Amino acid sequence: MGRSSDPGSLPLEPFRIKVVEAIACPTREEREAALASAGFNLFNLTSEQVYIDLLTDSGTSAMSDRQWAALMVGDETYAGSRNFAHFLEVVRDLTGFPHVIPAHQGRAAENLLFSTLARPGMIVPNNMHFDTTRAHVLRNGAEAVNLAIREAYDPESAHPFKGNMDVGKLDALLGSSAGKVPLVMMTLTNNTGGGQPVSLSNLRAVSESCRRHGVPLYLDMCRWAENAFFVREREEGQAGRSIREIGRDLFALADGATMSAKKDGLVNIGGFVATRDAALAERLKEALIVFEGFPTYGGLARRDLEAMAVGLLEATDLDYLAHRIAQVRFVAERLDAAGVPFLKPVGGHGIYLDVRRFLSHLPVEDFPGQALAIEIYREGGVRSVEVGSVMFGDGASPHNGDSPLELVRLAIPRRVYTVSHLAYAADAVVRVYERRASIRGVRMTHAPEHLRHFTARFAPK
Repeated sequence: MGRSSDPGSLPLEPFRIKVVEAIACPTREEREAALASAGFNLFNLTSEQVYIDLLTDSGTSAMSDRQWAALMVGDETYAGSRNFAHFLEVVRDLTGFPHVIPAHQGRAAENLLFSTLARPGMIVPNNMHFDTTRAHVLRNGAEAVNLAIREAYDPESAHPFKGNMDVGKLDALLGSSAGKVPLVMMTLTNNTGGGQPVSLSNLRAVSESCRRHGVPLYLDMCRWAENAFFVREREEGQAGRSIREIGRDLFALADGATMSAKKDGLVNIGGFVATRDAALAERLKEALIVFEGFPTYGGLARRDLEAMAVGLLEATDLDYLAHRIAQVRFVAERLDAAGVPFLKPVGGHGIYLDVRRFLSHLPVEDFPGQALAIEIYREGGVRSVEVGSVMFGDGASPHNGDSPLELVRLAIPRRVYTVSHLAYAADAVVRVYERRASIRGVRMTHAPEHLRHFTARFAPK
């Protein structure tokens, strides 16, 4: 069987479909009514109002037959479940981190880590903070600083590792902020910057800088397997190595990690925080008991721990990953052929439309990313998400210096949609692009102080 990443080939599924779910495309009139009732915020739409849902790849994967079977061996013992023992064995084997604390999802793991380590006046560097990571840093009074390389901010740059951190800037920050940096984070892959990977060599340099300054390095590893795939494909000396081998090299450079297993764990719920620091692990467990549950279940049903253990291993399968990346590239090629501008090279979990080139006539005051996401839904019932001035702004202001990129993300759920589904979604975007000059902006009518993209409301201008 040809690999799904063969040039010019359609993404060939390395699986058979065993269960199907009926979906239907709402009419244009129904879509218009849905937008109005949702306050023109796609987060407020119901699943029945969406045909192709590319809002997020988080928790939207299709589980395998082995994962569904794993649910049936759930041992719902409150403390010391055998499912936790299996989960712990898998995470330790994949990462080498000895202390693993389960949580119900990634932001819960972030809450445990940052509420324990971050304090007012502190600084937390990252290649690029995503929304909840940034929110947890800010919530604890610290400053979230993005230190991605210059090429990360150029949507047309062909740099193979645009998730890399600028090590010179990191070194300077750590040198000038002694005692103020509780940890350095690296997000694999860099979601805010287009799902772009981090090279093994760059992570090694970041790790060396952290060691020189005595600052721990933590990874946001929710898409680590996709990152390892790109390392294998693009980095010198890595071809032919297994995903697990590359992963162990990545993890060996860090002191710990947080993970939303709703991405490269292929589950609908679950996550964890892991560390080499025994004393920190005890503090994290104390917080876990208050906020999530006992340390051997962490707010999850034990059957979900079992499904997560199976999914973490399945995500390292090369055929699965080749198909996963090929689906993203299939959509990108279809958009590129029509001249649709998007961030290049495409990353591992979605396509990020370059809003500033797509809607060059709309100023930031018109929230052009939100306007584009609305139009894509209006055109074909396809839900996407703005990653820009709405997501990374606060209050009602459209201006935000932390959002140099204005993007709309088409995130592709794992093992869910076929080629025809993705072709339909891509063609809807192309039709919007063809009428882009007629698209108007929106105004924000309701704005929470933080994480406003989830609950803000809008109206057409």
